[in-house]
Amino acid sequence: MSTPAASLAEDIAAARRAEDPQRLLQALPYARFLGAEARLVEGQLRLLLPPSPHLVGNPLLPALHGGVLAALAELAAIATLLWQQEAFALPKTVTSTVDFARSAGLKPTYAEGRVGRLGRRIATVAVNLWQDSAARPVASAHTHFLLS
Repeated sequence: MSTPAASLAEDIAAARRAEDPQRLLQALPYARFLGAEARLVEGQLRLLLPPSPHLVGNPLLPALHGGVLAALAELAAIATLLWQQEAFALPKTVTSTVDFARSAGLKPTYAEGRVGRLGRRIATVAVNLWQDSAARPVASAHTHFLLS
């Protein structure tokens, strides 16, 4: 019987072999809860968060909850690391800073991470989140991870 960590490692490795980033997200329970989707766009992993009423923080606007945006940013950073690492290592968040630029309406929200540093023990990932245009982000994040 395999352990949950071994099963997760196998799922991630299978997703990489199949070049199927959506399969990678399906291995992450919180990604399934959010309803996040993943695809490769010009070789870059991109996450999509479809609009859903359970993600609204301010129903008067309606606007996505800030915690949902922060979760999407961290999820994008983790997925980017898992997709790009040669060896499997589940990253552990050390710090995550999110800068909110503007209100995010209830519409499709995209996230892309870029690895700034990938060492043996520490990794840093910057993430941009946008809705209508990547040039007008709704938020950005910078996350440091400890690698196993």
